[in-house]
Amino acid sequence: RQPPRVKMAAGSGPGARELFAEGLLQFLRPAVRQLDRHVHSVRESQVELREHIDSLATELCRINEDQKVALDLDPYVKKLLNARRRVVLVNNILQNAQERLRRLNHSVAKETVRRRAMLEAGGYQAK
Repeated sequence: RQPPRVKMAAGSGPGARELFAEGLLQFLRPAVRQLDRHVHSVRESQVELREHIDSLATELCRINEDQKVALDLDPYVKKLLNARRRVVLVNNILQNAQERLRRLNHSVAKETVRRRAMLEAGGYQAK
């Protein structure tokens, strides 16, 4: 036994479902693209932050070596390296999320083309 189908208000044929699917895909595409742009922007800032942390850690090590008075900067260097590790971790997570978004965007585009071709083929047959 098959589950009951949901009927659409504007009609319940394959054409109505195709139009609804097309509209849904058109609705989702800008959101996916915007999210992808935001993730890309955050990833760029993460890379910049990681570079600044590396530079600061290097500078602290140099200062510590050049000082005649013994300053214990090692705890600060360790904190910076720990922060860098977390930044790299977040960047990897963002990279994976962005790759998933790209695949989703590609799938949406592919499905849109397929459905558009089906709609056009159906329209030509009806004439």
